[in-house]
Amino acid sequence: MSRPLLLAAVLLALAPVALAGCGDDDTDTDTAATTASTSSTTEDGATPPADRTVTKTTPFGSPDGDIGCVIGRRSVRCDVADPDWKPPKAPASCKLDYGQGITVDAGGAPEFVCAGDTTLGAGQPVPYGGSISAGLLRCESERSGMTCRDTETGRGFALSKRRYKLL
Repeated sequence: MSRPLLLAAVLLALAPVALAGCGDDDTDTDTAATTASTSSTTEDGATPPADRTVTKTTPFGSPDGDIGCVIGRRSVRCDVADPDWKPPKAPASCKLDYGQGITVDAGGAPEFVCAGDTTLGAGQPVPYGGSISAGLLRCESERSGMTCRDTETGRGFALSKRRYKLL
């Protein structure tokens, strides 16, 4: 499948999830924070505002292109190009590719991706030290990889070419 068709398939697959969390506001708002924060909490334990906040399903990636993600108000998914790690064995219910990335729904637990598409190469990179959020979900881009989590529950994942961790 060509990359544009793959991107369209990813966005179409995530659109109902993103739209379910949207109200009447159908505008995409990107807000640039006045100061970039590489810390996931402030001195008082609160999560600092993201460098970019979106209200629609939005693809993004790491500056080196090794990680591609799609974030929406209800879920975030990140895939890794040629990871050095192996995912757990695919469940019998997964009839597609398994483990090329990890996803987490707002309020849910992280799980490995079972999909026939990829989020790689879709969207603009989030600079190292930068962050993006949608609803309760937030991702932080670091040279060591991408960390995405639900800011209320703390559940999520960290992944890179070298390793992954379910949070």
